[in-house]
Amino acid sequence: MNRLALFIPLALFVGLSLVLLLGLDKDPTDLPSALVGEAFPLFNLPSLKDEQNVVTEQDFNGEVVLVNVWATWCFACRIEHPMLNKLSEQGVKIIGLNYKDQRAGALAWLAERGDPYQFNIFDAKGSLGIDLGVYGAPETYLVDADGIIRHRRVGVVDDRVWESEFRAIYEQITGTEQ
Repeated sequence: MNRLALFIPLALFVGLSLVLLLGLDKDPTDLPSALVGEAFPLFNLPSLKDEQNVVTEQDFNGEVVLVNVWATWCFACRIEHPMLNKLSEQGVKIIGLNYKDQRAGALAWLAERGDPYQFNIFDAKGSLGIDLGVYGAPETYLVDADGIIRHRRVGVVDDRVWESEFRAIYEQITGTEQ
């Protein structure tokens, strides 16, 4: 019995190694969202630029938009931001969700780097982020004109991601070509 006990650590190591190896082919940005195919959550939050101005999901209903979760503390958001500026210049409507951030810093950040957003929702406490199932920033949601989330991306949206994940869906629901 003592000799058999010597093999238990080896068996545990082999089993754990197999589990880890099977998970290596998974894309870490491919996080399922229960909200894809569902309505964008109801919310009632202040605008980033004017805290007296309350923003709701009704402010972008009827339009196809990207809702981009960003923050000044997010290093990857700095990498993604030029792409958002480019998409905005091409006519893609983008709504910002400033997530768990400081208002003054966020406004300065946009003044310095450009503001691709039609408007920004200020989610200082992360309540809308919780309803969306946000893991962190950046995250981007493609929302159709009926307010239905059609696609979700965790991580940076760059040219490659736009072409491989968003463009076809965007063109299909807008009836346009980018």
